[in-house]
This record gives sequence, structure tokens and C-alpha cells, in this order.
Amino acid sequence: MVLMTFGGFLSSGQAFRTEEPLAHTYSIVARDAETGEMAVGVQSHWFSVGTVVSWAKSGVGVVATQSFSNPALGPDGLALMEEGMEAPAALNNLMEEDEGRDFRQVAFLDVNGNVDAFTGNKCIEWAGHYVGANFSVQANMMLSDRVIPAMREAFEGNAHLPLAERVVEALKAAEAAGGDIRGRQSAALLVVSGKRAAHPSQDKLVDLRVDDHTAPLEELERLLKVHRAYTHMNKGDLAMELGDMQKAMDEYAKAEHMFPDNLEMKFWKAIGLANSGKINEALPVFREVFRKDPNWKELTRRLPPSGLLNLSEEGLKAVLDL
Repeated sequence: MVLMTFGGFLSSGQAFRTEEPLAHTYSIVARDAETGEMAVGVQSHWFSVGTVVSWAKSGVGVVATQSFSNPALGPDGLALMEEGMEAPAALNNLMEEDEGRDFRQVAFLDVNGNVDAFTGNKCIEWAGHYVGANFSVQANMMLSDRVIPAMREAFEGNAHLPLAERVVEALKAAEAAGGDIRGRQSAALLVVSGKRAAHPSQDKLVDLRVDDHTAPLEELERLLKVHRAYTHMNKGDLAMELGDMQKAMDEYAKAEHMFPDNLEMKFWKAIGLANSGKINEALPVFREVFRKDPNWKELTRRLPPSGLLNLSEEGLKAVLDL
């Protein structure tokens, strides 16, 4: 485990190379040793930081590239790790070739939990990183040197949480410790599996970005909660298809508990009940949804031709007469 700090201030102006984004920020790369999931989370006073800093590939690893960021380090680092090179070696390899290394801050983590970070000696103070077991936290242009210790403590102290939520807690701790000296604007969270995806479209388990917001971490946390709720909805739909009504209702209940005012969740729960012959249980749910927004009744009218609502004429009339 290594703690590195640098106090050198960049004296050559606003950019080392004008085509490289000024993604001064704090971030974390991390792996869940039990599930094998890997994540990268970031927050910055920079527009759409997730398009610059965070990179990930299931079964391979994750990368954070920041400060005077070289975005090419993301795909290039993942390519080396995919070829079998461990994260520390891949990072060292690319840093040796990078003429702008003094201005870079980069962290690599591979599928086996090997991790390393680099902070160039011309990163804007306060800048530094901490490399721990299955994670690294790194930051530059921070208000104070309390950010890195706060991130470390939050990540290590929330081992009971799923990886995505654990990463968000580390980001929140960084902000509470002072965060980016310029303030806050955007945030992002990527989570991938420790196993290769069957198809590139299935590569990301969580892929959330807040590109421009007055409170990006609060919004990121809210979006993660929405993501979890819709995951429960999807599991409920699958259970319904398999005829496991109890599991379906349990999953729908979990989603509704997280977002009790979400009409879409209620609506598709009602559709699932109706399609499973539970029309008497579905009717009160339909009634509540239609009362709050009549457009859902019109949508219901349009579903039978697509095969998404299978009711008798009598059953459909009972729904539409609500």
C-alpha cells in the first residue's frame, strides 16, 4: 500500500496539450473480491467527466485517466490488460511512453485485483493517490490533503455494501473532505463483471453519468437507486414469464418500495398481474395509475395488438372502464 503526494504547481498555463481535457478531479478504481465486479467512479468540476476519465471492460479491468488527461490511456491500458499484462506493468509501460507523464494522474486495476496508480510531479496541488488491496483512490487540484484519506476510509469502511454503492460512498467522502477546489459539476460510475461479456452490448453492469449538475454526486446516487429499482422490475418480469408469481411480486414490491410514486413501475406490475390471470389484483393498481395520468389508459388500449396484454374482451373492458 502506497501513499503518494505532490505539491508542485503547474506553471506553464492551462494546458500541456490543448487537445487534452483538463479533467482535474478525484476518482476511485476498485474490485469486489467476492463477486469479481470492478468499478471506476469519478467526480469533477468539469463538464461530462465520465467521457474522459472512466474506462472499463468486463473480464479485463478498469482505468481512470485524469489531471491533464490523456483519454487514449483508457483503451490502450485495457488492451494491454486484455492481452494478459498485469495492471502495474501496463501502467508503467504506457507512462514510460507518455511525454506528458509529469502532468498525468492515472490508475489501472485488472481482473485479478492487481492495481497501481501514478501521479505526475506537475499535477496541481493538492494531488496524490493511495493504492490499497483491490482499489486505488487518486485526486488532483483538491482543496486539501484530507481527500485521499477520507476516500480510503470510506471505501474500506463500507465493505458490506455492493461495489457500486461502496464507490459512491468513497466519492461522497471526498466531497465532504473538501473535494475539487473549483467546486463540482459532473460525475460518473461504471461497473463491469469479472467475467467476459457474451456480447459488447452486455459489457456494463452499471453505466451512469451526470454530465452537468449543481449536485452531481447526489444525482449520481439517485440514479443508482433508480437503476437498482428497475433491476428489480426486470427480475420481476422474468419471474412472471417463468410462472413464479411469488418471486415476481417480491421483486415488484422491492422496486415500488424504492420509488413508491413511479407510475411506470406500478403500470407494468399491473400488466404482469393481468397477463397472469390475476385481473382482480391488477384492477386496483390500474385504477391508481389511470387516476394520476390518463395517458396510461390510452397506452393500455394499444397493447393488445402488440401481444403485450393478453386479456379477454371482458377483461380488457373491465380495465378500460376504470
